[in-house]
Amino acid sequence: MDLGNKELVPGQTLPVVIIGNGPSGICLSYLLSGYTPYLSPGAWHPNPLLHSKLSEQPHLSLLEQDLEYLCEGLEGRSSNPVALLFDSLLLPDSDFGLEHTSPLEWRYEAERAVPHLVLGRGPPGGAWHAMEGSMLTLSLANWMELPGLKLKDWMREKRRNVRNDRATPAEIASYYQHYVSQMSLGQNFACGTTVTSVTREPGSREASPPCWRVSGLQCREGEELGGSPEEVPFSLLAHNVVLATGTHDIPARLGVTGEALPFVCHSFWELEAAISRGELDQSSDPVLVVGAGLTAADAVLAAHHLNTPVYHAFRRSVADPDLIFNQLPKLLYPEYHKVHQMMTQQQHQPTRPLQEPAQNLHSSSSSSSSYTGYLSFPRHRVVAFRPDRKCVLESDSGEQAVVRVSKALVLIGSHPNLSFLHDTGRSLGINPDDPISCRRNPIDVDPFTNRVLAADGPGLYAMGPLVGENFVRFLKGGALAIASDLAKRRSEGRGEAVGAHRWSDRRTEAEVLDS
Repeated sequence: MDLGNKELVPGQTLPVVIIGNGPSGICLSYLLSGYTPYLSPGAWHPNPLLHSKLSEQPHLSLLEQDLEYLCEGLEGRSSNPVALLFDSLLLPDSDFGLEHTSPLEWRYEAERAVPHLVLGRGPPGGAWHAMEGSMLTLSLANWMELPGLKLKDWMREKRRNVRNDRATPAEIASYYQHYVSQMSLGQNFACGTTVTSVTREPGSREASPPCWRVSGLQCREGEELGGSPEEVPFSLLAHNVVLATGTHDIPARLGVTGEALPFVCHSFWELEAAISRGELDQSSDPVLVVGAGLTAADAVLAAHHLNTPVYHAFRRSVADPDLIFNQLPKLLYPEYHKVHQMMTQQQHQPTRPLQEPAQNLHSSSSSSSSYTGYLSFPRHRVVAFRPDRKCVLESDSGEQAVVRVSKALVLIGSHPNLSFLHDTGRSLGINPDDPISCRRNPIDVDPFTNRVLAADGPGLYAMGPLVGENFVRFLKGGALAIASDLAKRRSEGRGEAVGAHRWSDRRTEAEVLDS
């Protein structure tokens, strides 16, 4: 959508603007477009308590029901109650490997549609379009799907037979883009947009209520612009703004000496580029991978596949229950189980000097191990990177090891880009003294509405990784919470006055609790 016809007109205010066009924004757009979930007649849910609650008012849509009441007693892999509820309704008992039919049916009700606009830098699908296209996703394929379009069915028709019940990021990105087209949501999406500012606008003297101003740039090209792309400013007013930007924008850094040296990288794609240029092979100095997440594991696998030696440094113990590898079923994720075995079996021994890195890597491996060319450094941190490509690692006990490397990959997560908010949104976090981080300091929201509790006014929501939901299967709960809250405010007939009243009550409540 070209925002040229959406530029600010006095008195014209959009009901909802969604910033971010990844799966979070797409799912919310689906719900706001009039697609409404109901308990299907004769449907059954394996949780008898939840089934009983749903059966009490089957004539009401899920958007009209008391979500807090339905969420009571649910348990699962998310700390968000509405995420657990919606996941349980879309994929009953999926945690047990079962594939029960969802008790929900989706009805298109045009009168429920809420006008909205979804802003995104790239095509619908968000960060999935930037991910490596051949590796398998962590989640099962059906966990990645959005309501109304089975991912497995789409994959069988468009791509290939499903293997291992998992998909590649390229397939997921294509699915999300197809989903927007299939569900006729495209008219609500404005791609190629970069939001530069979100501010609270005071009400006018003509009694128009306060609202949000969303400003930014849209990359446009066409004959009228001479065929070359141009960034055109836009400015919109909205009663409600939803933050759904994800967290893949800014790679996290260690903050150590030498981190800006050219051989130090902060993304998996830089490793891929080096591989494609032929810079790494079995004769190369080792690659140092820093981090113990799945992206770090992918980097270990990519380098190991080339027989390039690998040093792998991370802060946790290999037995730490919070380590992601200790939470994944071995049968479903054999490649990550392999990395965990490498981390466990091929550990650095402090008594052995590391004077000749590549040679030492091979000689330090046990004769019975197939993981030659790999050495892990559990409970180690990077102290410094040196211009001569040497890295100083230090253990928890203070012992240091100096290793020479060809490249260093710092893969310790990422931070969201909230530069369009005052102080990058820091005041919105659970701990306002720290930057927003999906794992350590997510945006603080009401668990049943996803309203941002510390916002400058009513009508600001957040969802997805920004509130700590990293998996697609659970971020859909944020879409349900927001759509439900907007529907209830609308049905009460008091519009923004209701939102302002409730927001004030919530803020007063929080201030009393903090006093």
